[in-house]
Amino acid sequence: MTHSRVRRPPDEARRLILDAAERLLAEGGVAAVQVRAIATRVGMTDAGVNHHFGSRDRLLEALLRHGGRKIRAGVEEVLGSWLNRGADLGELVDALAAFYRRGYGELAVALHAAGWRDEGSGMLDPVVDALHALRPGAADIPVEDTRLAVAALHQALATEPLYGPTFRRGAGISGRTATTPAPQLRWWTTHLTRSLGLR
Repeated sequence: MTHSRVRRPPDEARRLILDAAERLLAEGGVAAVQVRAIATRVGMTDAGVNHHFGSRDRLLEALLRHGGRKIRAGVEEVLGSWLNRGADLGELVDALAAFYRRGYGELAVALHAAGWRDEGSGMLDPVVDALHALRPGAADIPVEDTRLAVAALHQALATEPLYGPTFRRGAGISGRTATTPAPQLRWWTTHLTRSLGLR
């Protein structure tokens, strides 16, 4: 029996493809994001998926940008309620870490290894702005100082899903503390709070 393919508007098809790729990424990492698997999930041919993105590499780049838009929207949502509830930095660190655990950290590392470079989208600018505004004496502190702190956190959270336990063991940490990210996230929260002068 032959199934007829549904012809979708290009924007809808791209969104469906990216949503399917995102689910595959969360389920099995970058290796699971294959054109054939995506095509099967959205009821398209491999050629149909490639028509919208050109190649798997370009699809992965689009997926990272898709993730960037999602993290930006998620961060803005978290920031809105976060600031109203007393700006608990731990809540913000946990929200960002949860995003990267869904496969976006691995995707960013894989794309970087393949030669792709982000030209500076500033997706964490709202975090920088919010944290900088909370710093005592913020007017006298260069915003670049806050930006560097957020960049360090961003780097650590993006690489945590792939390398966290290995890096902790390399520093001599053992047992549950080596295998779970929770103590490391608490460490980041504590030290960012101190270095930024937040209470």
